Amino acid sequence: MMKRRDFITLLGGAAAWPLAARAQQAAPVIGYLSAGTPEANAYLVAAFRKGLSEVGYVEGKNVAIEYRWAHDDYARLPELAADLVSRGVAVIATVGTSAAIAAKAATTTIPIVFTTGSDPVQIGLVASLNRPSGNVTGINAMQVEAQEKRLGLLHELLPATTRFAVLVNPNNQMTDSLVANTRAAAASIGQQVEVLSATTSRDIDTAFASLAQQPVGALLVSPDTFFDNRRVQFVTLAARHAVPAIYPFREYVQAGGLMSYGASFIDTARLTGVYTARVLKGQKPAELPVLRATKFEFVVNLQTAKTIGLTVPPTLLARADEVIE
Repeated sequence: MMKRRDFITLLGGAAAWPLAARAQQAAPVIGYLSAGTPEANAYLVAAFRKGLSEVGYVEGKNVAIEYRWAHDDYARLPELAADLVSRGVAVIATVGTSAAIAAKAATTTIPIVFTTGSDPVQIGLVASLNRPSGNVTGINAMQVEAQEKRLGLLHELLPATTRFAVLVNPNNQMTDSLVANTRAAAASIGQQVEVLSATTSRDIDTAFASLAQQPVGALLVSPDTFFDNRRVQFVTLAARHAVPAIYPFREYVQAGGLMSYGASFIDTARLTGVYTARVLKGQKPAELPVLRATKFEFVVNLQTAKTIGLTVPPTLLARADEVIE
């Protein structure tokens, strides 16, 4: 038999239920759009949430997040962006160039905060970095610009090599500018670059097999969500075929890759969260200048170098932000 005190407590809790529901309904909703998968991007979502919390927003407490994942199918991004728009989210946060372009095509009114490795002015996301105009702003991770640095690091590691390869995903909106930048950087130091493409896991296997049969000294793996989700495949193939490779993010090197150079993926995700929160606070994207990444990381895995028979020059090690032994 229920005691009177327990019954009153139950009634009190029941009365609070609709209030809690109303409070949750009143919380703003963020749309989060990514070309990747939730499993592979969990650490980036955690960094995004950290950025939100720095400005006072906590998921499940005073803000809700609607996640949309393309699962590496870039063609689905326009549909997913349109779905977020139809749900009337308060702001859309995007990961990657293709997601940002899809979101911008889907709405001119809902604020958009992007993370992109491309020049956002060049690809038409904003009018200028200082005055974005319209409903779009975000973070430029400067991955295209970093290609010259990556090529230079490979050249320093392998000074006798005159032919390099770059692996790209042709479905990525950033690919054309990235290839052009890589070719220009190679020409400036008298190098040749072969462009390889991959849109499936089997394509990646084929690319590495072809590298093993051709006189190509090293590989640049381009920044791409599809590639990032297959870090283990990349480092396994590079070890199997003894291909020296440089990657855009430290996560590859932590998984066993040789070297990486690029903006901190975690830091750019955090900054995206900060900007998203500032928009929720009432700031307009047009008033928030595009931030350019300032935290770049050069990471070297000495164990991997030893495995494929390479000696990393001391001058290169001295410049590394982290050396994995």
